[in-house]
Amino acid sequence: MARIVIALSGRLHSPILTPETRYDFSFAAVARPMLAALGVRPATAWVAVTHDLLDVRFGPWRVRTPLVNVFSAEPTGPLNAVTVLGPRLSLADLGLTFGSDTRGGVCIRFRRPVRGFEPFGLLHHPGLTVTVTTPGLLVTRLNRPDDPSATTRSTSTTEPSR
Repeated sequence: MARIVIALSGRLHSPILTPETRYDFSFAAVARPMLAALGVRPATAWVAVTHDLLDVRFGPWRVRTPLVNVFSAEPTGPLNAVTVLGPRLSLADLGLTFGSDTRGGVCIRFRRPVRGFEPFGLLHHPGLTVTVTTPGLLVTRLNRPDDPSATTRSTSTTEPSR
């Protein structure tokens, strides 16, 4: 489910309110124990979009990039459990997957590859697949970055089952 969150900036002298839309990861029951062992739980896995930033957290893994770096977003799935559950790196194109469910997700392509799989920044990923509960809303938001209201009107509802 997507929800609106107001986040304060880290500045002490002049806090700035930044509206943020957050998209929760969808967790398959069978994947929860394995993902929890990796530090990935509903409280530590989300996609946040502000007017200028895409911020994805998946337990200890994180991808942050300016929103203008998002080239495209499209729905994907259903997905194979072997290739999607957990943090995954594609050896074919270095694409990154943060997967918690096989029903489907969103494939995000970047203009400039981003860091995210390992902590040293040696690998850069041209794309990121995330398995959020409302993939259609995230796709709409990322493909219409100048219109944050595109998804805020429906943040209290989930998408119909596929």
